[in-house]
Amino acid sequence: MAVTAQMVKELREKTGAGMMDCKKALTETDGDMEKAVDFLREKGISKAAKKADRIAAEGSAHVAVDNNTAVLLEMNCETDFVTKNDQFKTLLEEIAQHLLSQKPATVEEALQQPLHGEGETLEAYINSNIAKIGEKLSLRRFTLLEKTDEDAFGAYIHMGGNIGSLTVVEGTTDEAFAKDVAMHIAAVNPRYVSRDAVSTDEVEKEREMLKTQAKNEGKPENIVEKMVEGRLGKFFEEICLLEQGFVKDPDQKVKKLVADKGATIQTFARYEVGEGMEKKEDNFAEEVMSQVKK
Repeated sequence: MAVTAQMVKELREKTGAGMMDCKKALTETDGDMEKAVDFLREKGISKAAKKADRIAAEGSAHVAVDNNTAVLLEMNCETDFVTKNDQFKTLLEEIAQHLLSQKPATVEEALQQPLHGEGETLEAYINSNIAKIGEKLSLRRFTLLEKTDEDAFGAYIHMGGNIGSLTVVEGTTDEAFAKDVAMHIAAVNPRYVSRDAVSTDEVEKEREMLKTQAKNEGKPENIVEKMVEGRLGKFFEEICLLEQGFVKDPDQKVKKLVADKGATIQTFARYEVGEGMEKKEDNFAEEVMSQVKK
């Protein structure tokens, strides 16, 4: 398979490796992006173990709570100017209240429901706002969480809506502590709550990767296994919430702080606006000039 400049560019963004290393990796793996990432990691070339999704679309993450139900949603628009618009902020809250009251299972279901259970559909309501605001608007995703009176919601919105996180801390009503956990999730971006949540396949794949990496470094066979287990611990610290050092006190593990509260964490959601979406590359100066000339 022919390796294109775009493929090299994408691999560089994902790994931080040099152009020639990326080209070689793609050539060796016949253009398979995932295998190319693994190839670079095995050679110790990749500078970023985790895939870095490009922030592509504009918009806002938003959290709303109604008694024992909470929702985190992402609403996309074309420019960040719109996110500061009062009409857009009202739209976010109206959609959040709809999701809280109607509890749809999917975005598609939500769009076809009457707004707040009566009148026009949510889709029609969004479309009417498109006409008023003058930009394409779309509800991309949402997560609904439930709790009991003995639990606390942790909610955090960063940088005016660029990142949002929501979790349920069970066994405590300390909302300030729950918010701190949500802030940690927003800042550190764990993928799982605990080690137990990581699939056996993913753990084994990482173990084999680390073995290959250690051997390529010329480490003796008798210490490879010990090295691998040590590095595997670091892997869990990177991706598991409870294994991480707390963002406000890195010497303390999140799991200890949670245990000291007599609490548990079963789930969380974290949205970074536009992650994984391609962004339209506009020349803003040219756009302004084109409007002036009209």
